[in-house]
Amino acid sequence: MISKTCGYAIRGVLLLALDDNRERKIGIHEIAEELNVPQHFMGKIMQELVRKGLINSTKGPHGGFYPKHDVLDMNLIKIVEAIDGLTILNKCFLGREECSDENPCPMHQEFDKCRSVIFQTFNDKTVGSLIGNIELQNTFLEN
Repeated sequence: MISKTCGYAIRGVLLLALDDNRERKIGIHEIAEELNVPQHFMGKIMQELVRKGLINSTKGPHGGFYPKHDVLDMNLIKIVEAIDGLTILNKCFLGREECSDENPCPMHQEFDKCRSVIFQTFNDKTVGSLIGNIELQNTFLEN
């Protein structure tokens, strides 16, 4: 439903949010290594999140990425929108260009229900709501 890039972006934001010391900036090498993602690819993703205003970064020898103060309240749908756009949640399951209630594909009615649940999940879940299970080691960020 979401791209691999978007999944990496969500994992990157979660990693930043896990760091209790908000003054510490995390370099792209550390992020990529921790998440087991190619460094160059992860760097582009993190820079896009900075451009979209979802996280912060500082250049230089002590630079890196760090979360905004309200990161724990950020809904995951903001990350999905920044990376994939929300049209990803409106695409036809069978790949038709136009698929709507007025012009449905054979899977439209069933898939529309799933799409609504997925959208609502991303809208309801916040970064903070996912952090607790990661800290308890009930869920994991790395591959």
